[in-house]
Amino acid sequence: MKIEEIIDYVVSEYKDVVVAENWGERGLFYNPGRKLPKGVYILTFKEKDGPNDKASNVNRPNVYRLNLGLSKSTFKAMFNDIPKRPAAGQIIDTGHSFDTLDTIMPHPVYGWSSWVCVLNPSRNIFEKLKPLIREGVELAKAKYIKRVKS
Repeated sequence: MKIEEIIDYVVSEYKDVVVAENWGERGLFYNPGRKLPKGVYILTFKEKDGPNDKASNVNRPNVYRLNLGLSKSTFKAMFNDIPKRPAAGQIIDTGHSFDTLDTIMPHPVYGWSSWVCVLNPSRNIFEKLKPLIREGVELAKAKYIKRVKS
């Protein structure tokens, strides 16, 4: 699937989702009325390696990584445990090959905070991502409410 197809799906399926760039990546944020500068992260797309995130080797031609935040309980159900936070510039230690295409796996840097990723999801894998995206939207909504109330 192309990034634009995923963006179109999420923006059309969920109200108050906006596209914005942050840290050099395109992301989808929950931001009704654009009350927050960017909103609350739902998912991002990494299209190039960065100094602290090269594990997925997205500098390969036509490779991108979709990143998505989940609840700790869903993450644990998928991967048995939450990995330890890596040292600065390092990746989590889970035994995953983070440059594998079309496989849902922990995010190589932010898996410790219950983020998952998939490189170049196929339509089949994207169908498996849809309920996870729904969860990510609901989590973003809850975080948004906390932020605007404080």
